[in-house]
Amino acid sequence: MRDLDGPNTAFGNAAAWGLVPGQIRTSSEPLPSPWEERFGPLREGTVDDLVVVGQIGQSIDGRIATVTGHSKYINGPEGLDHLHRLRAVLDAVLVGIGTAVADDPLLTVRRCAGPSPARIVLDPRGRLSPDAKVLNDDGVRRIVLTAEGIRPKLPGGVEIIEVPAPGGEVAPAAILQALAAAGFTRTLIEGGAHTVSRFIAAGCLDRLHVVVAPIIIGAGPSGVTLKPIQRADEALKAPMRAHLLGNEVLCDCDLTAQRVVVGRAKKST
Repeated sequence: MRDLDGPNTAFGNAAAWGLVPGQIRTSSEPLPSPWEERFGPLREGTVDDLVVVGQIGQSIDGRIATVTGHSKYINGPEGLDHLHRLRAVLDAVLVGIGTAVADDPLLTVRRCAGPSPARIVLDPRGRLSPDAKVLNDDGVRRIVLTAEGIRPKLPGGVEIIEVPAPGGEVAPAAILQALAAAGFTRTLIEGGAHTVSRFIAAGCLDRLHVVVAPIIIGAGPSGVTLKPIQRADEALKAPMRAHLLGNEVLCDCDLTAQRVVVGRAKKST
């Protein structure tokens, strides 16, 4: 199915959008169009009480960067607006240490109305610089997830949560359980590709938002890397709805069929 936004629709309408971050948190009423189609499914979990969304921005040929690692900016204004709207409607945003070091992101909401989410860095070995922008003290919770026994020196007010990390990596389910214990039930897994791929492989995403830019890079890292399969009919099934964002396309992929229970399971009726 497709959801196409022409120039005279509510797409990009700040007045219509301004209601969304509050309404999605406090009301079961449908959001103003077109936001219900894109963000309504993120209101509450269907498998358990958690909502976990992955986000990837890529080229037509599935690349997230060039062979040199350059990636700013593959997506244009409309794709970046969507990313910031995702941040505004979810309660926490998580990136892996590779992304935190390479991009030094702010992870704040700047391109739309709405609150900035709590910022979380997955850093098992304690590599994050105390000067990283993600740790800026702006009143939002800042959390670093480390392996057990790792206590990096970070600015005051930054929370450190130790999580089991067998083999040096923290399991996605353990990450979500730690965040749920910290009060977060609606989380955006923003990057990088390795972290998002691990969440997909572990069955720990409810939805995957892939924003495809109208460019062909030709070579470079891909957005998702999973274990190889032998036959096409073994591929992960992901029912999808497409939304046109200006000249970019949002592919909203439903992964709930393979989502494992991490939080409190929904009762069957």
